[in-house]
Order: sequence, then structure tokens, then C-alpha cells
Amino acid sequence: MAKINKNPICIATIGAGYAARLHGDAYRKVSGFDIRLKTIIDIDLEKANAVKVRYGYERSAGDYESVLTDPQIDVVDICTPPNLHVRMIEQALKAGKHVICEKPLTGYFGESGDLVPIGKTVPKANMYQAVIDSMDALKTVLDESGKIFCYAENYVYSAGVQKAIEVVVKKKSKILLLKGEESLKGSGSLNTGEWGNIGGGSLIRAGCHPLSSILVLKKAEAMARGEDFLIDSVVADVGRATESLRSEYEHRHIAARPNDVEDYASLSITFGDGTKAHVLTSDLVLGGTKGYVEVYTNDSALKCKVSPVDIVSSYFLDEDNLEDVAISEMLPTKIGWNNPFIADETVRGFLGELQDFLACILENKQPFSDFELAYQTMMVMYGAYCSAEEGRKFIFAEENKG
Repeated sequence: MAKINKNPICIATIGAGYAARLHGDAYRKVSGFDIRLKTIIDIDLEKANAVKVRYGYERSAGDYESVLTDPQIDVVDICTPPNLHVRMIEQALKAGKHVICEKPLTGYFGESGDLVPIGKTVPKANMYQAVIDSMDALKTVLDESGKIFCYAENYVYSAGVQKAIEVVVKKKSKILLLKGEESLKGSGSLNTGEWGNIGGGSLIRAGCHPLSSILVLKKAEAMARGEDFLIDSVVADVGRATESLRSEYEHRHIAARPNDVEDYASLSITFGDGTKAHVLTSDLVLGGTKGYVEVYTNDSALKCKVSPVDIVSSYFLDEDNLEDVAISEMLPTKIGWNNPFIADETVRGFLGELQDFLACILENKQPFSDFELAYQTMMVMYGAYCSAEEGRKFIFAEENKG
């Protein structure tokens, strides 16, 4: 538990969308130190004002630069689309601010001279190298800044994954196989169908969650056993299964509208010790978000459900007066049987991540979910894109394996 600081940690949040609301709900429940929610930034001032009122920010504005020049701001919490992340992270670090950044860290969003749509025309090997070069440059800025970078990957702080880490570390079990999935019906935002906006499809948006958790678990096992943590290779398959739908009527329940991105991805990862991991993700699954991580060791099996969590079951004949009641995610209706979110901030890890981040910023230490995890997650995902396009195993360069 962090010691209570005399001066509150002063926070500015950039972006007033869904992630800002998840962070806002968690900020309300952090403990052990004082925080001050000073500024919420969004080019859509109506959205910014709504977040300001809901969570008690002192001011709302549309200009990101005002945060950089505000000497009171300690932490910049970046909840924008990923194509803005690297620039904003660099600017915040150079302005002397600590950074919290939502997943994914970055991506390939197109360069001058690219033919469009870039997801169908730019070789994935070119994308991979551009992403690695960008992250290497960002790492230099981070190291020179002396500030703390926090990677907002809630899955690794989810209740189930944290318990699995505790068990594996205490038993010093040997992990032989890891499995993880996040699948849903797709995003309701049309811009997620374009590679240039998001840097990929379902793998970038959803598959990054179980992938990061798998990397954290394997790294924790290696540290507990005094072994090296190395990511050797990845074999992947991706596709656009929704192209098989013959009409808008057939497509009516699936939100995904991929143009040059995937709506399905399957990854097989080999670690340096020969053990394996499998990640599955898609925008093809109805019934709400399906998320889990499974751990199979030499002496145990652990199944970690992230969503849905069936602690409570609900049944409604109508939705009267339920407008502000969160039932579940990615369901079109609250009618019928559902598994409502219970203690969502804790179960899905949002409270845990911000509790850790703010404590680490206060105590000047590295968070559990840090730049290295963000880097390795991006590296594996773009290696997977190369594998799928080239039809071969993608072997990571020695300098990037651990």
C-alpha cells in the first residue's frame, strides 16, 4: 500500500470516450493516496463536459497542449485512439509528465506513398519494422525523461489472472501451455474497419488482452524459477470471415465491418524453453464479450474467466428504469437471462491497474504493466501479421526475444 502523499497526484485525461469512463470509475475507488482530477481533454467538448460532470474533473478543454504547459499536472492519462499514442506520449514525457496509456501502445497507421487500403497493400514486414523502430525511439525518450510509463492493460490486473500469477509463483510450477481469448461481435465504431485508424483488426483491439496476460504469466513463472524469459516465434492465421455474409440482413447482428483488417486471428506462440501459448480472437461471437485465460502447468490447471463472470444471473422482461444500470458488455438488450457485471472494476482489473500505477508514480518504481510489456505485446502481434501474410513461422530477432 502506498503512503498517503501530502500533495494530491494531479491528473489530466486525454480523450473522453469509453476508456475514460472506465478509468473514471476506477479513480473513484483507488485508496492509499489522494488524487486530483484536474483536466479532461477532448476535441468534442460536449463529451468532455459530460465526463467532467460525471467524475468531478475541475475543467474540460479541447486543446491537449494546455495540459503539457500546466505545471500542476503530474500525470497524463492517454485514452485516445492508438494512432495518437506515440506523439502524445513523447510530448508528455518531454514536458516532465508521467504517462498512463491505454492499449495498444501503437501500430502502423500508414506513411507517405502508401497505397490504400494499407491493410491490403503494405507488406506486413514493412509494418513490423516501422513499429519496432517507433517503439525503440519512444523507449529512448522514456529513458531520458526519468518518468514512469504505465501500460493500461486491465486484463493482467484482472482478479483471475492475478490469482493465477500468485499460484504459479508460489508453487514455482512449470507452465507448459497457456491459452487465452477475447471475442465479441465487433466494434460499433466504423473506423475500426480501417487499418489506418487502429493499426489492425480484432487482434489489435481485443486479442492484445489475453496476449499480454499470457506474456505476464510466462515472465512471472520464469522469474520465480530463475529461468530466462524468451519469446522465440509465432505462427498465425487471420481472416475476414464476415465477407461470407451475403446480405445486410445476414450481417444485422454482427457489428464488425472490416475493410482491410481481420475479424479473426489465431496465434500459436513458442517460448524460448519450447513451451507453448495459443491466443484466439474474433469479431464473430454473439452473446456478449467472451474473455478468459487458461494456465496448464506440470502440477496444476487454472481457468481465469474475465467476461462474462457468472456470479449473478438476471432475468428481465423489459428494460424499464435500467438505462443507467450496467448489466453486461456487447449485448444488444438487457431482456432475458444475462450475467450482470459485479465489482467490474476489480474483476476486470481497472481498479488494480490504476492502484498500481498511482502507487508506482508516487514511489518512483516500475509498474507491473510497463513499457516492456507494451513493447513485447506489439512485437508479437505484428510478428503474427507477418506470419499470416507470408505463410510461415515468424522468428523474432535475438535482441527482441526477452
